[in-house]
This record gives sequence, C-alpha cells and structure tokens, in this order.
Amino acid sequence: MPKIKTHSGAKKRFNLTKNGRVKRAHAFKSHLLNGHGKTTKLKRGLRKGAYADVTNEATIKRMIPYK
Repeated sequence: MPKIKTHSGAKKRFNLTKNGRVKRAHAFKSHLLNGHGKTTKLKRGLRKGAYADVTNEATIKRMIPYK
C-alpha cells in the first residue's frame, strides 16, 4: 500500500487524544479582540480547547492518518 498524504491544514489544527477523539481549538480568536462585541467572558471561553463533533471525526481522522 502506498503512503497516504497528510492534509497540511488539518495537521496544524487537529490533534488526536489517547481515546481517539479529535481535539480542536475555537474559532474567532485571531483578531478584533478589544471592543467589537467580544466580551472578556467570551474570549476566556475561546481559550479552552474543544472536541470535534462526532459527525466530523471520521473525515478529520482520514486527513491526519499518522497522528
């Protein structure tokens, strides 16, 4: 079997946990962080990691086969 290429965007964004779940970061955390309707409470919540939805897990795992 030939090797499968890893998706470059996916390898930077997702990690697999020991139990095989997909870890991800929250979106909307890159700019416009002072004012503009983003409260401190919202920004604090965006810092925490999250898990990818079960419906997307298989697709993501296919993109990062060797992680």
